[in-house]
Amino acid sequence: MKVGVFSAKPYDRQFLQEVDAPDIDWHFIETRLSEQTLPLAKGMDAICAFVNDQLDTTTLSQLKKMGIMHIALRCAGFNNVDTQAAQRLGFSVSRVPAYSPEAVAEHTLALILTLNRKLHKAYNRIKEGNFSLDGLMGFNLHGKTVGIIGTGRIGAATCRIISGFGCKILCHDPSPNDEVKAMGARYVPIDELVSQADIISLHCPLTPETRHMINDARLSQMKPGVMLINTSRGAMVDTQAVIQHLKNGHIGYLGLDVYEMEGDLFFEDLSDQIIQDDVFQRLQTFPNVLITGHQGFFTREAMTHIAQTTADNLLASQQGDYSAPSFLVTPASS
Repeated sequence: MKVGVFSAKPYDRQFLQEVDAPDIDWHFIETRLSEQTLPLAKGMDAICAFVNDQLDTTTLSQLKKMGIMHIALRCAGFNNVDTQAAQRLGFSVSRVPAYSPEAVAEHTLALILTLNRKLHKAYNRIKEGNFSLDGLMGFNLHGKTVGIIGTGRIGAATCRIISGFGCKILCHDPSPNDEVKAMGARYVPIDELVSQADIISLHCPLTPETRHMINDARLSQMKPGVMLINTSRGAMVDTQAVIQHLKNGHIGYLGLDVYEMEGDLFFEDLSDQIIQDDVFQRLQTFPNVLITGHQGFFTREAMTHIAQTTADNLLASQQGDYSAPSFLVTPASS
């Protein structure tokens, strides 16, 4: 089974090749999958895609003409796939729904703690021999109200960690999680959450309903000095609105592991280039903004699980077995 792995990085090659799957012939393709790069998929039996690969109607139609009928996503999110078109065209589409929720949850806490205690600034000061504490004042997490929007596996893992700090936890999710309730968290309407929380962390999938969930109106409802963290999908936050609230001082801290227009930036080394994204560059000018390059998932444990599940999904699709919950789209006959 020849599998074209798009957006392939050295770590993808390492972990996929470590999987015991002799029936899979991995072909690693560094470029992102798009309408322009489709010819690189010629001769493949399946495609393995990542978060910024484009799988719209046009791309899927061309893949079908090549005889490629399975898309294996090596990620949990699938907002980059036109699932309705995939269903109509007869594709099967799989993903990795639960690789390591603790990986993203722990990165969420890393952003919170770094922003709060200004560890990134302290690190640079010490390297320059500056041991002054001026400007490094933080606050105790203990006793603060933390709002978790989305309490699936990652949101629940974040609640478990946050509860250890002695925080009051408010949650919002259309499907409340009994495990989260047992931790003492309280489910409230989203408007109540954003108006009461000192720290707000997003853990939702990107859907038409959640796109720009954090917009100007919701930002205006937040407490002055609020900390906003996003480790889910960039487009859940209206970036232009966030910039305005950073400018007027309403947002006290912003931590992002994802960015609305990250497709041309993240996962690439652009250190010798002039970044053309003016919105991203504007974000970088604020001293209370911390951005990481979509690395929340990036732990050895998570990568091992992602590689194994991706291989399992590919082999299952080859055998016509679509019973696993990791299959998003299955052929109509299955």
